[in-house]
Amino acid sequence: MKNNNPQNIKKQKHPISKTWGKLIKYSKKYIFLIVLAILFAAGGTIFTIIGPDKIGEMTTELQKGLYGAVNLEAIKNVALVLIAYYATSIILSYLQGYIMAVVTQKITKKMRSDISSKINKLPLKYFDSTNNGDILSRVTNDVDTIGQTLNQSIGSLVSAIVLFFGSIIMMFITNWIMALVAIGTSFIGFTFMVLITSRSQKYFVRQQKLLGDINGHIEEVYSGHNVVKAYNAEKELGEQFDKINTNLYKNTWKSNFFSSLMMPLMAFIGNLGFVAVCVAGAILTMNGTFGFEVIVEFMIYVRLFNQPLRTFAQSVQSLQSTGAASYRVFEFLDEKEIEDESYKTNEISQINGDIEFKNVHFGYNEDKIIINDFSVKIKAGQKIAIVGPTGAGKTTMVNLLMRFYETTSGDILIDGIPTKKLKRDNVHRMFCMVLQDTWLFEGTIKENIIYNNKSITDEEVEKACKAVGLHHFIQTLPNGYDTMLSEEDSLSSGQKQLLTIARAMVDNAPMLILDEATSSVDTRTEILIQQAMDKLMSKRTSIIIAHRLSTIKNADLILVMKDGDIVESGKHSDLIKQNGFYAQLYNSQFEE
Repeated sequence: MKNNNPQNIKKQKHPISKTWGKLIKYSKKYIFLIVLAILFAAGGTIFTIIGPDKIGEMTTELQKGLYGAVNLEAIKNVALVLIAYYATSIILSYLQGYIMAVVTQKITKKMRSDISSKINKLPLKYFDSTNNGDILSRVTNDVDTIGQTLNQSIGSLVSAIVLFFGSIIMMFITNWIMALVAIGTSFIGFTFMVLITSRSQKYFVRQQKLLGDINGHIEEVYSGHNVVKAYNAEKELGEQFDKINTNLYKNTWKSNFFSSLMMPLMAFIGNLGFVAVCVAGAILTMNGTFGFEVIVEFMIYVRLFNQPLRTFAQSVQSLQSTGAASYRVFEFLDEKEIEDESYKTNEISQINGDIEFKNVHFGYNEDKIIINDFSVKIKAGQKIAIVGPTGAGKTTMVNLLMRFYETTSGDILIDGIPTKKLKRDNVHRMFCMVLQDTWLFEGTIKENIIYNNKSITDEEVEKACKAVGLHHFIQTLPNGYDTMLSEEDSLSSGQKQLLTIARAMVDNAPMLILDEATSSVDTRTEILIQQAMDKLMSKRTSIIIAHRLSTIKNADLILVMKDGDIVESGKHSDLIKQNGFYAQLYNSQFEE
């Protein structure tokens, strides 16, 4: 597992305030709509705030009725105004909710698109050190958390702020003594809320991080389920899962515990405010300071005043979770990308196929060089084999040739032009590749073969499948070449490899790279593939990485690598006669 140590999580600092600034900047395209929604939310709340003043007028009219006739016309007029106020409030609140729902979906859609685009711009070095499940968690859990808060919490938070300050203003306008009584009792709630928020922030940050870790762990175990079963590793992996899950439980429990304190605390403060208002109001009314209608108004104002406090309490959890989720999303979006190559104008359109490695040095870490002064010239049309023990640097050389990684020093030239001066997509178009690890996507067999090349005809697809001995098998399937492939299909590893080889054949690129292309097939199939590959490699510069040395005996040149250096080179027969390292490797595969 990568980056899932809870101790590391505790050491990380997450500037949530800066993260919210980034989120606002990220949403600047929709700032007008967000501001409009905020104004609608504020407007709807204002009409709610001024409502109690009209209720006070209605109460005054009713009081007059105790000493004479009730003025029904005046009460009706006040009631109609109240209905208009509250109807306007509902309409404005609906518009605010609608706008924020639309804006939220647009922002989260853009965020997912940006993450997807970012994935294609990151160097392979990033994925070597980052858990795939953690990346997926940022696309799903973190983006969803941000979307939910933008949709549900922003509008209610704005309404709560306006309601809070509006209630204070209206209370002071009505009676300053009663306003101080109501505010004084609620100040206790503010103090506790600030203390709880400051203590709970770190748990929300850890919760989001651990969610990514547990997703990564599950993704790794699921993808290697057969290996886990074969090596009876269920217990050990179960213990690892329990450790991550326990840490997630502890942090989630703590964050939820602190958040759950908010609601009963606010309810208590609200009830205390009601009691204080009633007692103070009764005393002031008995003293003749004001009439009964003021108590009625203040009881409503206290309810309106405490309602934002409950909203603040509810919003704290979602705002903290969103701050942590935003930090993870923007941390990913801020990762260093592959160099922008839009300024490069060099392009090879007519490719001969000459390749030269010139004094190439490379290390995945700068302090640990694994390729040392590698130099070789490959002529156009040659069939070159790279052999050597595991870890010798064979696949690394292919990665450097394809510019998946950049050389630490030295150059790789194609037709005399350094690949560093060419755009990566231009380099990639020069090669077709067959790797040891097969990759098929959910789609038809034909779609998998013609992958990203719509100009390939059905005849070319069939010809390639016949060449690799796959045509007969495909014909036995229910829908032939239109048969859908998915994770549930029981294709053997050899059949999957044959499909990827057919994909390379129809791609028809000028140069070919085979990285252990026949490692997953049986000997008989390997012979058929070898014959097909001989045709495919005809007049093409071909680079073959192989452990089965019997498959590269007819190579024009064999490069024998050990510890990042070429220790021997030549044809198969010459290298056998030398009785050196290559001969040892070759003979070891045929020892009885």
